[in-house]
Amino acid sequence: MSVPSRSKELPVSLITDPVMIEACQARGFGRIFRLVRARAGIYPSMIARRCDLTPSRVGEVIAGRRQLLHMDVIERISDGLRIPGHMLGLARRSWETSPSLTVTPREPAEVRTPAIEPLAAGLPGADVDSILALAAERALGPSTLDALHSSIADYWRRDDEHGGETLRPAVVGQLRYVVDLLKEQRPAPLRDGLHSIAAELARLTGWTYFDARQYNQARAYFTESLGLAKTIDDRQFMANVLACMSLQATYQDKPGDALALVTAAQDQARAAAGTTPRVLAMLAMREAFAHATLGNHSATHTAISEAHAHFGRISTGDPDPAWVAYFGEPKLIVDTGIAHGRLGEAALAEPLIADALRREHASNHRGRAFHAFWLARTQLQRGKIDEACHTAMDALASAAAVSSQRVTGHLREFYDQLEPFRREPAAVAFESRLREVLPRQVSGTPRP
Repeated sequence: MSVPSRSKELPVSLITDPVMIEACQARGFGRIFRLVRARAGIYPSMIARRCDLTPSRVGEVIAGRRQLLHMDVIERISDGLRIPGHMLGLARRSWETSPSLTVTPREPAEVRTPAIEPLAAGLPGADVDSILALAAERALGPSTLDALHSSIADYWRRDDEHGGETLRPAVVGQLRYVVDLLKEQRPAPLRDGLHSIAAELARLTGWTYFDARQYNQARAYFTESLGLAKTIDDRQFMANVLACMSLQATYQDKPGDALALVTAAQDQARAAAGTTPRVLAMLAMREAFAHATLGNHSATHTAISEAHAHFGRISTGDPDPAWVAYFGEPKLIVDTGIAHGRLGEAALAEPLIADALRREHASNHRGRAFHAFWLARTQLQRGKIDEACHTAMDALASAAAVSSQRVTGHLREFYDQLEPFRREPAAVAFESRLREVLPRQVSGTPRP
């Protein structure tokens, strides 16, 4: 999002007003937007444009019908309205430092690392690697494609267990390798196979950026993946990529985009030959997420029913694509719970998420952490403070084991929702454990 020029900053009198300070500390965005409108002359349509929100969403917030909780949305508001980061509990924003005060760091003194330098010195440069690759024999066959598909399956497993941050360089490197192979003339089956593999690698790269909340980069790779799949008319995979983009839009609080993207995904899936019930069930659940983010109860319940109906038609012999294998019964159940949770239907959401969490594989650290924080949020909504804190405390080990800004965002949202209960013994114990396991997530946060 483009950052407004400094001439559009809020008046100092508003930034320093105790009423504004209190509203920011409570993240009461309805009050903040009303103060900005009254004191700075920035009307809701302008707030929406600056903060990359829809005008209707801004109106709902001002009217008190919706809360804004996602960290990336809060960051957009800080940047769009030029509210200093510390007022909203954020790190100092890049625009808060005047360019004239920016200090150019000195060239760091050379630090010798004898254990590493001899190895680096002995490696060929990137240009030599390219020359050697050009000269090498690259006879491809079905076994090569199988090996690449096997690598992708391993990447996804490692992504579930550890997150994609350290994985991304290897995935991008392999993507470039496969794209380079596509520059040469190949028989049609091999060419199509390479396009399919490149599409999968581009989607995986986009997913790692999405999980890191680097949304612009994620969208670029998702778009590249979509183009690669379109080249070979793989409509089911195009539907898969569009569904990923829809999910990202829900995280960016762009429910209209999310619904449009998942609707396009369903159109592609219906036009494809042999689309399986499992794929249709996954897409229906993504549609439910979009409707839930819009706050449309009836449409969400209809989409959930469709997802379960499609899932009920799954049979053992279905030719499911490998990329949809993750969508088993536990995933259907937990996603159903999350959709209800997004609607505020905590009583329906809690038992579903709890049941799926009990059946989730222990090695899937990100999924377990993600779903446990969702369960804790629903328990908190139901007034079960002790249970919510206990659930969240159990999730900290999984959250610490995986590098995922998306999980961190859900942790922060739960922590913020715990604010009214911060003095409760269970909340005190949770915060103490949080400071031990993930101190960075509460660094700079004042204790009660």
